[in-house]
Amino acid sequence: MTDNQPAGEATPHICAQLAGQRRTSHGPQGGGKPSAAGKPSAGRAPSAGPNPAAGRGAATGREAAAGTEAAGDPGPSAEPPPEGVMARIRVDSLAGVLAVVPYLLGFRPRSSLVVIGIEPPRGQIKLTFRYDLPDPPDSALASEIAVHAAEVLAQQQVGTAIAVGYGAGPLVTPVIELLRTEMRGAGVFMRDLIRVQDDRYWSYLCEDPRCCPAEGKPFDALAHPAAAALTTAGIPAYPDRESLARSLAPLGGETAVSMAQATQRALARSEQLLTEGGARPVSPGRAAAARPAVGNAMRVLVTAGRRSVVEAIGIYRGGGRITDDDQFAWLSVVLSDLRVRDDAWARMDPQHRRAHRQLWTDVVRRACPPYVPAPASLLAFTAWQSGDGALANIAIERAIAASPGYSMALLLSEAIESGLPPSAARLPMTPDEVNASYAHTYRAGR
Repeated sequence: MTDNQPAGEATPHICAQLAGQRRTSHGPQGGGKPSAAGKPSAGRAPSAGPNPAAGRGAATGREAAAGTEAAGDPGPSAEPPPEGVMARIRVDSLAGVLAVVPYLLGFRPRSSLVVIGIEPPRGQIKLTFRYDLPDPPDSALASEIAVHAAEVLAQQQVGTAIAVGYGAGPLVTPVIELLRTEMRGAGVFMRDLIRVQDDRYWSYLCEDPRCCPAEGKPFDALAHPAAAALTTAGIPAYPDRESLARSLAPLGGETAVSMAQATQRALARSEQLLTEGGARPVSPGRAAAARPAVGNAMRVLVTAGRRSVVEAIGIYRGGGRITDDDQFAWLSVVLSDLRVRDDAWARMDPQHRRAHRQLWTDVVRRACPPYVPAPASLLAFTAWQSGDGALANIAIERAIAASPGYSMALLLSEAIESGLPPSAARLPMTPDEVNASYAHTYRAGR
């Protein structure tokens, strides 16, 4: 499993800058490893190593621009900044970096390798991405991770990075050593290579026991001022990836029963609109003659679907939320038509990404399985716009679980896992262009 986080969220963006950190080693070619005595033997093991089916992509994380505030200082306002405004954070120590990582990812990593790409001259975090550590250790998978990480940084023209391995030494060290070699070959300067376990960290580059003791250096990520500032800014960090995934899990119980019934009513409503629009059952021999009537009927249904989606978008942009299951069911059904889905996609103005993310989250959690792919893919797109690669990947997983070949989800997965930043999440067309591109489908009776 990989999660690419183009550093910097959007609700609001994290604006992170790494101030100069003292480093006593000789950079990526020198320096020692944490001593064996300093490495606790036990470590949390993930249920699986990197998932080959998911690709080696680094999910671009919450995008960060240059920070200007003092380390951990939330700035002049204690209120979360409005949408589109960045939360400015500057950190000047490894403990500060480690405090910020969960907010860059959206959750607290475990049994993971996290790579942070840094942009000169001010140490701006350009992207962050995460991999599951192979467990048990697997040299082939470790090599695949190292090669892919170097490729992502090269593609994004990032020449400086920090890598943090979360877990026991036997899991972290083989990956770190291969990563060190690959980064050297790619011309990427590793500002630090770190292992974290049980609230202590060790540097693979520092050989000075005064700042890097063999027993590890304790730190408290939750208590760090940077963590407090990001929390104040309204940026979440879930306890783990599973907790983040649960935030998008389908709702069960009475809600699921109600949604199943509402979906049947939505399907009946769509059939009624088709009938009112002129669609009639025809024999195979008269199919060509019936195409105009079928096309007109489909136009009626699609127009009604677009109107409902635009209304829903307006509700959420205005700060409201839908509470009616029939409305959610209708949205999920009409979005299954690509003409309606693509019209919605064309309306995903990044200035309103927080509202859009809430809308599609609400629809995805309530939709019956056959109708999950479209809203889940739209959620993945808006999460990518926000720089929230982990949420985007989870939304993609929901879409592909319901429809393994769903093209929009696969397209977004490829883009995100290649390390493309949120700036690449551009709107495909305007709504008018979408409508014009599908004009032939009505003539063909579809």
